[in-house]
Amino acid sequence: MTTTKKLWIGIFILVLLSPLGLVLPALFGAKGAWGEWGLHQIETLTGFVPEGMRRLAGRWKAPMSDYAVTGQGQGLAGGGFGYILSGVAGVAAVAGLTYLLTKLLVRKDGTKDQK
Repeated sequence: MTTTKKLWIGIFILVLLSPLGLVLPALFGAKGAWGEWGLHQIETLTGFVPEGMRRLAGRWKAPMSDYAVTGQGQGLAGGGFGYILSGVAGVAAVAGLTYLLTKLLVRKDGTKDQK
């Protein structure tokens, strides 16, 4: 088996495991997945919100807010689908950008372009 094939299999497994971000907090009674806190949760956990974080909080709107897909079910099963879809979209975006950069920077004979 080639290294590239092993890499893709590993990435596929990680994408399938992505719903653990929903399952584990629910099992342990946590209020949400680690690191996915809003300003209110950060203030509750730490006692304050850094000014820069407060100022920039509204600048970015996620394409799939809360990993939700229109029409998906509620709970862990429905949310798990959104997590997997987010993982697939992220892997596709990174793989696509990597492919494009490789095509731009490497010539056909396998040597780097010296621009």
